[in-house]
Amino acid sequence: MSRSVDLLKKRYLENIKEKPDLFVGVELEYPVVNLEGKATDIEVVKELFWYLSSVLKFTVEKVDDFGNPIQLLDPVSRDTILFEVAYTTVEFAFGRAKSIQEVEERFNFYMATIQNKLGEANHAIVGCGIHPNWDKNENCPVDYPRYQMLMDYLNLSRNVTKSDLHHFPEYGAFICGSQVQLDVSKSNFLRVINAFTQIEAAKAYLFANSEFSGADWDTKISRDIFWEESMHGIYPENVGVNARLFKDEEDFFDYLDHSAIFTAERDGQTYYFYPVQARNYLTTPEIQAFTLNGDEVLIYPQEKDFQTHRSYQYQDLTTRGTIEFRSVCTQPLDRTFASAAFHLGLLVNLDKLEAYLRAAPFFITFGRDYKSLRRQFSKKRLTDEEETAIVEFSKELLFLAEEGLEKRGKQEMTYLQPLKEELGL
Repeated sequence: MSRSVDLLKKRYLENIKEKPDLFVGVELEYPVVNLEGKATDIEVVKELFWYLSSVLKFTVEKVDDFGNPIQLLDPVSRDTILFEVAYTTVEFAFGRAKSIQEVEERFNFYMATIQNKLGEANHAIVGCGIHPNWDKNENCPVDYPRYQMLMDYLNLSRNVTKSDLHHFPEYGAFICGSQVQLDVSKSNFLRVINAFTQIEAAKAYLFANSEFSGADWDTKISRDIFWEESMHGIYPENVGVNARLFKDEEDFFDYLDHSAIFTAERDGQTYYFYPVQARNYLTTPEIQAFTLNGDEVLIYPQEKDFQTHRSYQYQDLTTRGTIEFRSVCTQPLDRTFASAAFHLGLLVNLDKLEAYLRAAPFFITFGRDYKSLRRQFSKKRLTDEEETAIVEFSKELLFLAEEGLEKRGKQEMTYLQPLKEELGL
């Protein structure tokens, strides 16, 4: 086994339990919008964080370079409210919960407080996968090294001659997603990754919510293009839908070994550089890197750099013993938890899900190139044949998800209602 695979295994397998309890981890990112249609006033949003730190009994976990709170933590629930890349996006990262209702209850409380406060300045959180006023905002990163590094790194695309990268490297400041993390075990994590890779076409159809006005892209999920055709996607194994199903653990880590390392820390300084695949990283003698103020320096690869490795696959094995499902756009506010319920129900019903996917008529008609199926079924207009097939496929998955949630016995089926209505069930 190569040293890089060894380090990746250590990073990603260390916290996976043999028989974990199933907790739900929900992360929701939202644009903060100026209701007058103008740019978001970031002073209003910074003020919101000061306000929340005083009224919600949250502790300030991180501040920006000017001392403004940018990450707040509730010591009891472990819920975090933070800025995601820019001051125009607020993220709720909830502590692990036993049921979706627990999360919803706290979310509703936070939202009422926040919408009330933002309303005083004619601002609000909205349920969109792209900031509606992305073209009016400054789209600058939060004054904090990690976010500055990310934006500077994405900006390197301006110097890449590879012409199929898009021209919106600032996209990190205006795309918003709805993620769910679920506990997996050593024996099922690959099964989960493989099963959910196969249903990305249906998820594209059910959860698309990020049409982009700035380019002529035939997709309702511009997030995919932003990710895949940016610096993050220079190595296709680094982002998006997995190109294949994995035979075993070795096969999976070989794939992960092709993902990218693009940042390192030395003496408290953050550096970024053109991406290097994990498998080549330790044998690269030196790397031309950039500091946050743009100076060029030489750094020498070290094993500890694997500790900040992060890939952006849509079924992402995390360092916490969970799979993070990352392919869903932020949803309209009236269906905030539909995606979490859908994933949770299917995970609980994994045996039946796998059995169904083995012979699903959908794949007999459209094949099994899962990456391109997602792109095909997120188009703005589908043919009658496509529409009929994807609705049928989505209905079957919804039945399986509902059955899984019923098995859990926590009354979470109600969160699937908006999806059922959309499919005419």
